[in-house]
Amino acid sequence: MPLLLLVAGSAAIAAAGRRTPVPAPLLLVAAGLAVSYVPGVPDYTLDPHVVLPLLLPPLLYTAATDSSYLDLRAQLRPVALLSVGYVLFATFVVGWAAYLIVPGLPLTAALVLGAVVAPPDAVAATAVARRVGLPSRITTILQGESLVNDATAITAFKVALAAAVGAGATWAGGIAEFLIAAIGGVGVGLVLMVPIHWLRTHVKEALLQNTLSLLIPFVAYAAAEQVHASGVLAVVVVALHLGHRAWEVDFATRLQEEAVWKMVAFVLESAVFALIGLQLPVVLRGLGDYEGAEAAWYAVAVFLVVAVARFVWVYPATFLPRILSARIRAREENPSWKGPFVIGWAGMRGVVSLAIAFSIPLTVDDGAPFPQRNLILFLTFTTVIGTLVVQGVTLPPLIRLLKFPGPDVQAQTLAEANAQAQASRAAEQRLDDLLADERNALPGPLAERLRTVMERRRNAVWERLGQVNPVTGETVDDTYRRLSREMIGAEREVFVRLRDGRYIDDEMLRTLLRRLDLEEAAAYREAA
Repeated sequence: MPLLLLVAGSAAIAAAGRRTPVPAPLLLVAAGLAVSYVPGVPDYTLDPHVVLPLLLPPLLYTAATDSSYLDLRAQLRPVALLSVGYVLFATFVVGWAAYLIVPGLPLTAALVLGAVVAPPDAVAATAVARRVGLPSRITTILQGESLVNDATAITAFKVALAAAVGAGATWAGGIAEFLIAAIGGVGVGLVLMVPIHWLRTHVKEALLQNTLSLLIPFVAYAAAEQVHASGVLAVVVVALHLGHRAWEVDFATRLQEEAVWKMVAFVLESAVFALIGLQLPVVLRGLGDYEGAEAAWYAVAVFLVVAVARFVWVYPATFLPRILSARIRAREENPSWKGPFVIGWAGMRGVVSLAIAFSIPLTVDDGAPFPQRNLILFLTFTTVIGTLVVQGVTLPPLIRLLKFPGPDVQAQTLAEANAQAQASRAAEQRLDDLLADERNALPGPLAERLRTVMERRRNAVWERLGQVNPVTGETVDDTYRRLSREMIGAEREVFVRLRDGRYIDDEMLRTLLRRLDLEEAAAYREAA
């Protein structure tokens, strides 16, 4: 019942958030904070054994399949500098600052805190990027960073934790563990992606395909973790490959898969943000001897260090490669200060940081309590909440204030129209070749219908460049979509009336409605 209430409540709040100017993630966090103190609400303590293997893989998978492999490859340098370099930098900077700020906090435990709060969250980055409409290059960099940085942070956390509990970690051992996790995760992904894609192209049942699709992220994550490699990287590699070659899967699978994963992502993202807010009572109960003002000062100080450290890394990482490399200067445009500023401000933390923090053991190897574990949990929680609220609330107005140029709709439409024209010419030539064979003979009206459908696809994009209707203010594609839906709606009403009159049965009604649904979807996609 608690799980059902969590899912239903978070989904309802997320749906309501779509009708408000406030981003849904922030509403969910606020609702979680408020509901956590309602009498009778159960404790929703984050279990890292649930969050990391069960929630993280599908969220990474859907984010990676929606990303562009080619765009990520084009932005490989900034993505790598953020997802690896920045996470390690933030681990040391935040850890050292916490060591200096908090009296009695050992450096090893402080580095554990640094690793925990180092990675910006994949869910938060994707949700904010979708909402605020960032320029495509910035969105690609943020998404690429959020896909890989969890692997870096988890490995850094393991090394710092080993030192903190007295397991004898060394710098050489830490570097070796990082390389094994990274190379192993990528290797597992490369090994799995080919047979998984082969299955996707050879299993013809859409329902089986979607069942396979739901299992893929868990299989990739578990296989990598089984050999002590990075499950995060394995999931990302497999998902990028499958997303890049999704066109090879049949249309029915793609239609169902898109709907299924949209639902899964919506439910999981909503529950994850609500879970963040619901952790407040759990964290405060274990805070222990720290006074309110003292704990608040530590929280503000760590949040400020996290926020400032990102800018300290982002600007040199953006401009130093250009200064040092003539090749980069010749190949890439000179970036303005605005892009790095937004990237620096978009470093929201999320549920992965909390899950890692809750995995800190209660004791060290000699049986003594882990030093100031409860304070580390509290500082992780306040940093996550602080970045989501402060940066999440201010990011949309900041982007509007900086006045980034919007996408060139005219140029995009022209590119789409030219691509469609080339495809239509190829389709027309293929149709002529097929009809020339007597084995493909068709009556004239049916052959003409094939040509009409093809011409409609070719002309639909060009028509979007036309004028709006002077009477209604609608664009051509808006009018086309509205008229198509009206016609299909009239057919649908007739079918239902015939079913109610027992002229056709429900099975036939479902077949006829399915056909109309596909036609309506096609009409919508042509115009949208």
